[in-house]
Amino acid sequence: MAELIKEAKMCGRYNVTDSPEIQTLMGELGLTGVAPSPQLNVPPGGTGEFVIEADGKRQLMPGIWSLLIESRPDGNGFRPNPKFQTFNARSDRLTSSPLWKKAFPSKRCVIPVSAFHEWQGKQVYNIHPVNEATALAGLWQSWHFGEEQVNSFTVITLPPHSRFSHIHPKSIPLMLRSDDFELWLDPGFHQVEAFHHLLKTHIPAPLVCEPVYSPMNLGLAGNPEVLVPD
Repeated sequence: MAELIKEAKMCGRYNVTDSPEIQTLMGELGLTGVAPSPQLNVPPGGTGEFVIEADGKRQLMPGIWSLLIESRPDGNGFRPNPKFQTFNARSDRLTSSPLWKKAFPSKRCVIPVSAFHEWQGKQVYNIHPVNEATALAGLWQSWHFGEEQVNSFTVITLPPHSRFSHIHPKSIPLMLRSDDFELWLDPGFHQVEAFHHLLKTHIPAPLVCEPVYSPMNLGLAGNPEVLVPD
């Protein structure tokens, strides 16, 4: 499991806004009238929300962003396991790395966000499909600490993409389209080879990269760039 330390750092912040785009995405996920709580600059180890399917029903669940978690030493809440970086899961290790291999067949989820952030030097970019919220693909787990149950999740990343490498040279997150949701969220569908095409690096829709002032101030600080899809 030591190889998890080497996971490429990517998609290390995201935001959720109260927007028509989020409402549309939640409707596509089968959760009309339900939405994740608005929050800016969500970091690894922070609390986010993700969508799963259980007993034939979709649910929006809270969880800690980092798949491996533990109790804080002072007993006040929970934190990512400090020995391993598990807020991202590399797509090329989903069927080989011990932690991901256990979760991939039946613990897939969608993290609905407005946008994710990347930095180019000191300039932060707010990145999302044009006129859409972002359906990040992830894995999740449920942990028991005494009588308390705590959920956690990770975001899946793909190999670097040539048209995105000037923003982030190491990887790009797996962004799902609505046509992907049915199989991806089906916990009874274990034939993970069916997702092989999704796990190759790709840009699935026109992707806007907006230079903004900061993760807490999403006002435009320059001209957005739109990356064409594959």
